Amino acid sequence: MDLSSNPENLLDQWAETLFANDTLAGRRAEGLVVLQVLPELDTGGVERGAVDLANFIASEGGLALVASAGGRMEQKLDRQGCVHIKMPLHSKNPLIILRNARRLKKVIRDYRVNIVHARSRAPAWSAERACRKSGAFFVTTAHGPYSFKNRLKKRYNTIMSAGQRVIAVSHFIADYLHRSYQTPKGKIHVIHRGVDLDEFNEGAITSLRIARMVSAWRLPEDRQIVVLPGRLTGWKGQKLFIEAISKLKHLPLCCLMVGSHQGRQEYFEELRSLIKKHELEDTISIVGNCDDMPTLYKLADVVVSASIEPEAFGRVVAEAQAMGTLPVAPDHGGAVEQIVPDENGFLFSSGDPDDMAYAIERALSLNLNDNTQMRENAIESVEASFTKSRMCRLTLAVYWELIHNETPYGTESYNE
Repeated sequence: MDLSSNPENLLDQWAETLFANDTLAGRRAEGLVVLQVLPELDTGGVERGAVDLANFIASEGGLALVASAGGRMEQKLDRQGCVHIKMPLHSKNPLIILRNARRLKKVIRDYRVNIVHARSRAPAWSAERACRKSGAFFVTTAHGPYSFKNRLKKRYNTIMSAGQRVIAVSHFIADYLHRSYQTPKGKIHVIHRGVDLDEFNEGAITSLRIARMVSAWRLPEDRQIVVLPGRLTGWKGQKLFIEAISKLKHLPLCCLMVGSHQGRQEYFEELRSLIKKHELEDTISIVGNCDDMPTLYKLADVVVSASIEPEAFGRVVAEAQAMGTLPVAPDHGGAVEQIVPDENGFLFSSGDPDDMAYAIERALSLNLNDNTQMRENAIESVEASFTKSRMCRLTLAVYWELIHNETPYGTESYNE
């Protein structure tokens, strides 16, 4: 099946055929050796996606290799079928990038790697060179819009379009790659990020987990809870959120800004000053990181994404929807691919605090029947299009389609 025309339904069909066909070596990834390369395994959507895919490949009988500088998420790799190879792939030093390419070439040959999957620019430069020298297939995933202010930066970014297959985490990113880097549409596949429905599942939230969070954070019973998740940085829109909440003083709200400032102490103090300026000290709390986001989503009445720049995908929206909680998000980026306004969430005009306030108030004022229906719609939309399982299955389908329809990258150099 040729997927060069890139309609998503063809990719779904390929995945369904693959996973229904037990003749493919008996297991869906048996005989497949995939090496993912990324800077680190500390925290974030890129890292989580790499770990999820590696564990899926291992569970399906393949061998999953992950090369990075390491980090806290190493421990989440399934040790039964995943191998972590530590190397300084976070470095942008040209000499280290070349050295990493030689190391990756050796890994490819030692483990007989079929697919090298790059998830970030510096590792992708090393991986592309290693594939040319060793004959492995080269795949990239574009996790964000790679902006540029000069020709040198644009040249550096183009490596994410160099894969024989380019995976975009949203149609927004696919369009950006085609428009800004002239990436051929025929080799771009849109595979949205996926939510782990074992973790983000209403049925998994026990009364004990709820009681612990209510007690630890002193959540009031007589106020509606509005949550803004995301690390404290300007583009995530915390200031915009504070401005919007200042327009809702007539509502009994408990608003939580959840995320670490990661050393941005000056920005943290700016947010505190803005909260004080609007006399919202009793309404908005900056609570730092949360180690049980599913329970927090469950407790929330509304979850807000306030990003002033387009999110490549915006996992917060899908995670909230998976828990049956209504999201409010700006009308740009990946959010518009997840939210059908008035059906499973609400959109507001990007950068407009008045419109954000209006959307939040609409979400909070739904009658019981409408609220219940929209929550059910939200869960159904995630189950249909934004699960971890679907993300992994479609990625595996891209690998198999590439293997069956093309010759390896740089085959002429295979015996060097």
